[in-house]
Amino acid sequence: MQRDGVTISFEKAKIIYNLSFNDLLFRAQQVHRAHFDPNAIQMSRLLSIKTGGCAEDCGYCSQSAHYPTSLKASKLMEVERVLAEARNAQAGGATRYCMGAAWRNPKDRDMDALVAMVEGVRALGMETCMTLGMLTPEQSERLADAGLDYYNHNVDTSERYYKEIITTRTFEDRLETLANVRDAGIKVCAGGILGMGETVEDRISMLVTLANLPAPPESVPINMLIPIPGSKLADAPSVDPTDFVRIVALARILMPRSHVRLSAGRTGMSDELQALCFFAGANSIFVGDTLLTTDNPDEDQDAALFRRLGLKPMALERLP
Repeated sequence: MQRDGVTISFEKAKIIYNLSFNDLLFRAQQVHRAHFDPNAIQMSRLLSIKTGGCAEDCGYCSQSAHYPTSLKASKLMEVERVLAEARNAQAGGATRYCMGAAWRNPKDRDMDALVAMVEGVRALGMETCMTLGMLTPEQSERLADAGLDYYNHNVDTSERYYKEIITTRTFEDRLETLANVRDAGIKVCAGGILGMGETVEDRISMLVTLANLPAPPESVPINMLIPIPGSKLADAPSVDPTDFVRIVALARILMPRSHVRLSAGRTGMSDELQALCFFAGANSIFVGDTLLTTDNPDEDQDAALFRRLGLKPMALERLP
C-alpha cells in the first residue's frame, strides 16, 4: 500500500488485522479522528435506474440474467423520474445521489440520458455517483464533462478468488475501468463484499489492492452479502460479526482519508454491530429503504440509531 510514501505489504496488513480487537479498534479510531469528525456520517441514496437482465454472471447478484432470481428486468428510467427521486432523497437528508444500472457496460445510445441525469442531479446541489459497469476512456470523459463526482466499480474480492464469483469478466477488467475513471478526473468509489466463501486472506488482499491503486478510492463500500434466492451464492455462510468489524477497521487504517461506507447488509446487522463499525472507522451509509433491489433500514430506524449514538449527518462540502 502507498501511503505518504510508505509501502505496506499484504503481510503488514495481515499483522494489523490480527491485532487484539481492542488494539485494532483503538488504532482505527485514532486514524479516523486524525482525518474526520468522528461523529459525522456521510449520507448517500442509491437508485436503480435500470434493473435486471444483466449479462454478467456475478454470483451474488439478483440482477444477473444467468440465475433464476425472479427479478423482472426494466428499461432505463426516464430522466425526469430520476430527478424527482433525487429531490426526494435530498429532502430526506442525502447529500450524495448514486445511480446504478444493471449493465455489463453502457451503450453509446444511453449516454445522452446519463449525462442529463448527472447534470440534473448536480444542479440540485448534490454530489453525483454512478455505477454502470465497465466504462471506456471516452465514456469516462463524457461523464466527467457532465460533472460526475464519483464512479462506483467494486473489485468485489481478491484477485485470487475473483474467478470463483464472476467468469464473464476479469479482475483486470475491473482495474481497467477504475483507471479510465481516475484518468478522466472522476473520484473513485470501490470496495467489496464479505461472505461469498472467501478467506480472511482474500478480504485483506482486496483492501491492499484498493490501497495500492495509484490513488486510493475516495469511497470504500464494505458490503455484507445478502443471499439472493436463486443466485449462485444463495446458501453462502454468514460472516462472523467480529471479522466484519476487523475488515472495516483495516480499511480505515489502510485508507485513512477515504470514506468507508457501511453498505449492503445493514438490515441483518444489530444496532450494536453497526455502532462497532462506526467506531472502527465507517463514516458513510446508504439511506432509504431500498438498495437497488434489496432491503435497507428505513430512515426512521437510522435516525433513531443516530440519536442513540450521538451521530449527525456529514455536511456536504461546496461543489466545484
